[in-house]
Amino acid sequence: MSEAFILIPGRTSRQGCGISEGKFKEAYQAETSVLQIAPQDMQRLGLVAGDRVRVTSEGGMIEVAVQPAKSDELPSGVLFIAYGDLSSRLMSGDTHGSGMPTSKCLDVRLEPLEKSSIDPDEKA
Repeated sequence: MSEAFILIPGRTSRQGCGISEGKFKEAYQAETSVLQIAPQDMQRLGLVAGDRVRVTSEGGMIEVAVQPAKSDELPSGVLFIAYGDLSSRLMSGDTHGSGMPTSKCLDVRLEPLEKSSIDPDEKA
């Protein structure tokens, strides 16, 4: 079952440091491939750090790992992801005549993904 949230993509200081090394390096990729959720929302949804969710907007859909935001960084109902490939997939192509797509306060739906019953480290 999905739930409505507001997504606020943005820049982080770790992302800024990582971009100096390159967008395809580990530091940058790690920073731009995790969704931060308010701790109380994570608890209510039964999520723990590293769980995967599907986020859907009018512009697209992504599947991404989650982590709790620091308790005072995000209010309940608000999500954060650093600008990058994943956040761009959620933005619509409509620029409203400005040349820039809307990239803040995106209405999204979040759906926890089934946790695999198979240990990914288990050898077949």
